[in-house]
Amino acid sequence: MQLGINLGYWGAGMDADNLAVAKEADKLGYAVCWAAEAYGSDAATVLSWVAAQTERIDIGSAIFQIPARQPAMTAMTAATLDSLSGGRFRLGLGVSGPQVSEGWYGVKFDKPLARTREYVEIVRKAMTRERLSYEGEHWTLPLPDGPGKPIKLTVHPQREHIPLYVAAIGPKNLEQTGEIADGALLIFPSAEHLEETAVRHLRAGREKAGKTMEGFDVVPTVPLAIGDDVSALADMFRPYTALYVGGMGSRKQNFYNQLAQRMGYEKEAAEIQDKYLSGDKDGAAAAVPRELIDSTTLLGSVDRVAERMQAYAAAGVTTLTLAPAGFTLEERITALRAGTQALERAGLA
Repeated sequence: MQLGINLGYWGAGMDADNLAVAKEADKLGYAVCWAAEAYGSDAATVLSWVAAQTERIDIGSAIFQIPARQPAMTAMTAATLDSLSGGRFRLGLGVSGPQVSEGWYGVKFDKPLARTREYVEIVRKAMTRERLSYEGEHWTLPLPDGPGKPIKLTVHPQREHIPLYVAAIGPKNLEQTGEIADGALLIFPSAEHLEETAVRHLRAGREKAGKTMEGFDVVPTVPLAIGDDVSALADMFRPYTALYVGGMGSRKQNFYNQLAQRMGYEKEAAEIQDKYLSGDKDGAAAAVPRELIDSTTLLGSVDRVAERMQAYAAAGVTTLTLAPAGFTLEERITALRAGTQALERAGLA
């Protein structure tokens, strides 16, 4: 099992710290550095900056939002980043959520599975550098009865095949991801529930495509905090968990709330959402069960984290992406180094 680092969203006064974290991860031998985007910093610019100041670590989008870019533009960006980084780019895609898609980009959040499938097909075709033509429900290239003509990408990626990942949570999305992608980006992963909530659906998709899980990258992002008081460390992540389970999406469309329910927290997930959406964020955070936090994070001593890493590896994780917690750069770097120590003690390095 390899380790990755997730820088999250750029900005909020942490720019220099995030770059220092990325450079330290590069020195420590982390496999990949991911950057996110929502409605603030874009991931492509951040990744180009990180790539310019690192040497070995891969750079990955987690994620490029599908409603933000036409698929051909994503192919152009992926090819450019792969070329400029010396073949170190990994392309992660996702549909985002209805609030961002419709409120920020003005793109209707409908038929996300069909949109994702067509998007991936167009991106892959464009990156082969053959002349691009496509007829689908959501995209038609070139447009009919107009001056457009099939065009091919002029930039040469460093590699023939850029790894393509899809962020997936729900069972149908996970199955499709197994079918059409090279890897899956997961969030709120519990090692104890990973087979039931994710891996079995990915495996079904791989089988549908006539493939096995061999070579498919299962990549959850897991917050990391090192210390002796596990309860205090868990409390650090109460607002984070409450935001996703309670406030990330609408009452009817919150994929993270649904995931918590599938993990056995139906009553708790409903209470967290009720409190969060009513404006009681503190109450929502207090309602998050410690067990839910502990099972979806890496908390405690290096030895305890090593045990949890073994559980993730046994559940089928191939790249464990860490989000090291800390209010200072020193705390984040310490956690980053502890991650490599834990991987070695787990016998997984």
